Amino acid sequence: MRFSHDPALLAEFPHLVVATLTLDGVTSTPDVAASAGPFLERASARLAERPESEFPEIAAWRRAFTQLGLKATQYRCASEALLRRFKKEGELPSIHPLVDLCNAVSLAYAIPIAVFDLDTVIGDLTVTRAEGTESYLSFSGTTENPEPAEVIFRDDAGNAHARRWTNRQSALSAIRPDTRRVLVVSEALHDTAPADIDAVLADLTKALRQHW
Repeated sequence: MRFSHDPALLAEFPHLVVATLTLDGVTSTPDVAASAGPFLERASARLAERPESEFPEIAAWRRAFTQLGLKATQYRCASEALLRRFKKEGELPSIHPLVDLCNAVSLAYAIPIAVFDLDTVIGDLTVTRAEGTESYLSFSGTTENPEPAEVIFRDDAGNAHARRWTNRQSALSAIRPDTRRVLVVSEALHDTAPADIDAVLADLTKALRQHW
């Protein structure tokens, strides 16, 4: 499987910085609480200083969504949605050890991190503008078609594994107890994204190696 961004999309967003990693042999048994703890503490400290809407990482995604014709307060990038929930509830629900760990890192850096089950991706995976005929499986079990020109993660079979770029991931490639191979994707657009994405990748790699 080859993962890439459409050159036309990169031309629209030349400041985009991306990090990816793949992981084989995933299990759902590790206890990641100790590894996730410091990242959650970092997120709490940042939220105590100012609201997430003022984080440069979030502000950059809001500008990108506005450029895409989306209302920034209606459609939020994944990291902003996580931060808002974490601020309100003081914690995040446990989904899967791998997802929990990635969510904690995403909170700490305010940068979206997506995790895809590779066994559900057919062919290559490309972040690109939708044609509008692609199939997206929602978590409610309904099938949707993205809007034409909407930014999606599309595989060669026409499955949309995420809608509105970093806004909504598909249930089709969500991590489950039997997931074994995954692709992790982190994307950022703010001014210090190159250094921050490197830090995300380093921290995440170190944490993942402790458990898998």
